[in-house]
Amino acid sequence: MGQDIKDLLKKEQLHIQKGLSDGHEARFLERLETALPQEEKEVKKSSFSPYKIAVAVILIASLSIFVYQQIPNGPIDLDIVNNHANAKEVEKPSLKSLGDISPDLKKIEDYYVANINYELTQVEVSEIGKQLFESYMQQLSQLNEEHKVLQKELTDIGPNEQTINAMIDNLQLRLKLLYQLKEKLSELKKSEDDVS
Repeated sequence: MGQDIKDLLKKEQLHIQKGLSDGHEARFLERLETALPQEEKEVKKSSFSPYKIAVAVILIASLSIFVYQQIPNGPIDLDIVNNHANAKEVEKPSLKSLGDISPDLKKIEDYYVANINYELTQVEVSEIGKQLFESYMQQLSQLNEEHKVLQKELTDIGPNEQTINAMIDNLQLRLKLLYQLKEKLSELKKSEDDVS
């Protein structure tokens, strides 16, 4: 079935041309030219056309004008610069809370603040308990002021264990005061009801 190519070449002598026939190359080039016409070679223009130069000059001029307008006229007064820097130092940054330190402390702070606010909404004050309520509100106000002082300390000095514990204790004390207030007010209400 399959024949060895060497045997086949020995049996039959093939006519192998050693060159191309006359005019073959010319015919090939002619066919190539008709199939793919050669584009006219464009003369490569200079990359610096007058328009590009004009655009660059306009851009540089407008940029120079902009920079010139931004630079202050006259010498720079160092006192103004120093006063401006000092004014920035004088501006007080917003007070930090426990939530600014860590997510866990934020959860603790949110828990106490939410409970304090809830307990405040649940307080029912009668005419007899009004004076008691006002005294407890004064104590809560003092604790709020202490809490602000602790926040300022936290902002100025930075977080430390004593300040954080003091802030948490302050929140706990405020909540405890509200529980006591509710308890005292309910006792007053019971005594009112007993008297009536």
